[in-house]
Amino acid sequence: MTQQEIKGIIRNVPDFPQKGIQFKDLTTAFVRPDCLNWFQTELTKAYQDKGITKVLGIESRGFIIAPTVAMALGAGFVPVRKKGKLPAEVVQQSYLKEYGTDTIEIHKDALSPDDVVMIHDDLLATGGTIEAAINLVRKFGVKKIYASFLVELDALEGRKAIGEGVEVYSLIHY
Repeated sequence: MTQQEIKGIIRNVPDFPQKGIQFKDLTTAFVRPDCLNWFQTELTKAYQDKGITKVLGIESRGFIIAPTVAMALGAGFVPVRKKGKLPAEVVQQSYLKEYGTDTIEIHKDALSPDDVVMIHDDLLATGGTIEAAINLVRKFGVKKIYASFLVELDALEGRKAIGEGVEVYSLIHY
């Protein structure tokens, strides 16, 4: 598999979820074992020497690849969930979206100051969700934060929301 082959497999859905949006539908890649393997292998190679102790997956499509990368790196997996989905005590972070606010959470005991964290999501667009996830993780005082994506929409400049001190890696750029 190559980046170009994967780009040819990812479906573009015009005007979803609203007019003017060109939605990148990764489910067409997720159904293929060769694509799943490529995603996991490439991310593992990129992070194998970073000392990652926890891989966080952002709900919901971040849950697809993040646990496989965590296993390959010998790290733990931490789900970043929407408000009200986790059963124990949580730490929260709210953020603005196009149509209001949203809140993400992780368990209060999920991270420690000794952790080196990789936050993973399927796609980086405007950066609001990853910015909130980074702010959430910073509350734990971890050693280092990395951010990874399968796809990055460069024209939307989502990296600007991430700020300094967080290394960003994306497998595919549009």
